[in-house]
Amino acid sequence: MTRDEARALIERLHEIWSTGDVESIQKVYARDFVAHMPKGWGKTESRDGHDGIRHAIERLRKAFPDWCEHIEDILIDGDKAAVRYFSTGTHLGAFEGRPASGRRLSVDELSIFRIERGLVVEQWCLNDDLAFGKQLRGEDLE
Repeated sequence: MTRDEARALIERLHEIWSTGDVESIQKVYARDFVAHMPKGWGKTESRDGHDGIRHAIERLRKAFPDWCEHIEDILIDGDKAAVRYFSTGTHLGAFEGRPASGRRLSVDELSIFRIERGLVVEQWCLNDDLAFGKQLRGEDLE
């Protein structure tokens, strides 16, 4: 896979999360995809495989119907792509035990993706969970 093809694949992945186009999951993610999430998340629902990704997208977009992932940087080296991005959304549905607040949220994220056979097979993700939680609770970020 060329660098341009890898970049297009990663851009398409973020487009799926931004639009909720779960029908395109199999065009971007490998069937045996594995998500490595931050340790502080505890025992959350799996994001592995096509079903895990589909459920995660649907769950997120139910709470934040206008969720959008904005890519700031993509670095590609061999079979890996590192992405710095931020995600925005309006809290219009229950999420993690919190009722809809109508608040507009923004969260900084970093992900490293491993690509094999033209599909994303692994992801290591790190979010600014502290800022995200504060925004959910309506607290100042300062």
